[in-house]
Amino acid sequence: MRLAAAWSWRLLLVVALLAVGLFLIVQLRLVVIPILVAVLVSALLVPFSAFLQRHRWPKWLGVTTALVSALAVVGGLLTLGVWQIVRGSDELAAQTMIAWEELRSGLMDGPLQITEQQLDDWVDQIGAAIRADSGALVSGALSVGSSLGHFVAGMFLALFATLFMLIDGRGIWNWMVGIFPRRARAAVDGAGQAGWATLQNFAKVQILVATIDAIGIGLGAFLLGVPLAVPIGILVFLGSFIPIVGAVATGTLAVFVALVYNGWVIALIMLGVVLLVQQVEGHVLQPLIMGTAVKVHPLGVVVAVTAGSLVAGIPGALFAVPVAAVVNVMILYVSRGSWKSADPPSPAETRSPLWRTVPERPRFRRGDQTT
Repeated sequence: MRLAAAWSWRLLLVVALLAVGLFLIVQLRLVVIPILVAVLVSALLVPFSAFLQRHRWPKWLGVTTALVSALAVVGGLLTLGVWQIVRGSDELAAQTMIAWEELRSGLMDGPLQITEQQLDDWVDQIGAAIRADSGALVSGALSVGSSLGHFVAGMFLALFATLFMLIDGRGIWNWMVGIFPRRARAAVDGAGQAGWATLQNFAKVQILVATIDAIGIGLGAFLLGVPLAVPIGILVFLGSFIPIVGAVATGTLAVFVALVYNGWVIALIMLGVVLLVQQVEGHVLQPLIMGTAVKVHPLGVVVAVTAGSLVAGIPGALFAVPVAAVVNVMILYVSRGSWKSADPPSPAETRSPLWRTVPERPRFRRGDQTT
């Protein structure tokens, strides 16, 4: 009983601290979420920037090129997909009206003998259900913001945070390590480097999974003769980075276009393709590939995504796997105790997992005889 009581008050204290931490995150969500997004983006851009510097690019040019390249790729894909859809919007609207009139005629004049009032009531009920479900879907304890202004502010904050992480990631990490006592700095530094490597693996695998989704759904639309197959594939790729909402929205768009242009049969086949790709992603790619890359058991990946979405909505689903993977790797590193043999580093000596500097070329002065 004494042992159980001793463990109980310690566990209660830990749970209370975690609850306070979650409360602060919820209150500061407009700042925390853009910072987390910046960390994920930096996990992709830091290796690219370091690669350019190893090939004798100046630091400022490597950082600028990495950031501008990322913005250009995302903006270009988004512009191309939206532009092609907007260009065919008139024809899509006309085809939608034709398909709707054919559906109404078939329901009213067919064997079902549905009245116009019943059909209008069903449409209203479906619309109300969609609005209710979408409201519950996009809401959450950690929503990005309740207005367009919050979203724009968060986007700029994420952009500037990414820029500063690329420029002075070493200084940021040194400051964070310096907060801890000197005896703990070796463990914190080593755990941070292990967690950063895991986060980089997660970002790379997420791009691979999004690419597979885009190829699967886009190729299925192309083989079925569905128009706008290229923009559908592009939007699927971009939407794969937004859990739940991205997959639902892009899959619905693909099925809707197939229904309007190709009829019920092709639309049902397209729906099967979308469901197949999403099931393969959710039950094969995410657990196996992602679990292998981030050193988390496939069951842990599924549980983390489910728990994150239940607790914090879309942001929770987005950050559940990387947070769980990083915390898992950091705890394992500290528990192994290999850091105990190293001397505790000072903040100035701490290596940064956020920024790996490129060795400078030796500089020679007149009269030097050695390098």
